[in-house]
Amino acid sequence: MRILFIGDVVGKPGRRAVATLVPRLREERDIDFVIANGENSAHGAGLTASTVDALLTSGVDVITSGDHVWDQKEVYEVIQREARLLRPLNFPASAPGKGSTVVRLDGLPPVGVLNLIGRVFMPNTDCPFRAAEAEVARLLTQTKIIIVDLHAEATSEKIAMGRFLDGKVSAVIGTHTHVATADEHILPKGTAYLSDAGMCGPHDSVLGRDVGAVLQRFLTQMPQKMEVAEGDVALCGAIVDVDETTGRARSIERIRIPCDERE
Repeated sequence: MRILFIGDVVGKPGRRAVATLVPRLREERDIDFVIANGENSAHGAGLTASTVDALLTSGVDVITSGDHVWDQKEVYEVIQREARLLRPLNFPASAPGKGSTVVRLDGLPPVGVLNLIGRVFMPNTDCPFRAAEAEVARLLTQTKIIIVDLHAEATSEKIAMGRFLDGKVSAVIGTHTHVATADEHILPKGTAYLSDAGMCGPHDSVLGRDVGAVLQRFLTQMPQKMEVAEGDVALCGAIVDVDETTGRARSIERIRIPCDERE
């Protein structure tokens, strides 16, 4: 089974890249299942009903998120009714929505997706390791194929999670930094690992935002309107090939695909 994992989708350019490239990748690369981190899909911050619908309509099967999931207030209602939209599992239990799901598509084995958020340099949350341990045990009663999105700042925390879950899940892939790392590999017990999937959006930018505004913020320490940039739009992520019988990863390939089309 071939699973495409897309890094943080940023604003309208990121949504355009998903709409343009995901159908093509599904056909050309024999992709069976698509996961995308969509927490910045609305104007570069948060999600809305329309951006969630746009990603799902473009061929994304599950949308994960992170610390910006609540930036747009309308998402509170959306996440209650849309099971394919996740928030980090280790947020307080009282938060709307769910942190994992198992999706069953026709002709394919069920796929579990688990969304976590780190604690190093991030908002206060419950322990992602303990949360992951309990939830993975529950998901394994339903499927052997489990993909984990760890939305975290610290590379050490991401690597530690990969080692912690090695052999228990199919892949642990990091999001949040918007910068793809070059450490994709298969861990000793069969889990695919990548510290950060990168960004689906404008790379002629500073993490998807207009360069001039970001530089002014650093130079003056004054508030700036951080508009989403436009240039060098590309989809970054990874393709994981999973053995359907064992749930172990056979390979992981990091990808960066330019998107030249404009609306």
